[in-house]
Amino acid sequence: MRRPWSATAALALVAALLVAGCSGQPLTEREKGTGVGALLGAGTGAIIGAAVGHPAAGAAIGGALGAGGGYMVGNSLQNQQVQNQQTQMQLEQQQQEIERQRRELEQMRQEQETE
Repeated sequence: MRRPWSATAALALVAALLVAGCSGQPLTEREKGTGVGALLGAGTGAIIGAAVGHPAAGAAIGGALGAGGGYMVGNSLQNQQVQNQQTQMQLEQQQQEIERQRRELEQMRQEQETE
């Protein structure tokens, strides 16, 4: 018995998610978004597909669309996270420079007082 392409695509998606989940590294926001989107899309697609008599096709189509949407949301969140980290690093560098200048001014004041 031949397996429909939608079932093969769904199995491939599940396998890809399992491999990514077992990589040992924590998932990025992009990966989390893609996984959640795929799962929600597949579930929704299966429910809609069942109503019209094709739950596997609905799950495959819904999973693919959900993965795409989840990827976009996760990518946006990850980009925002990277931008926040860069801003934090800049703030820390500026704070260190302010502290260095404060110490330098204090040292100059002390030198003036001793003259």
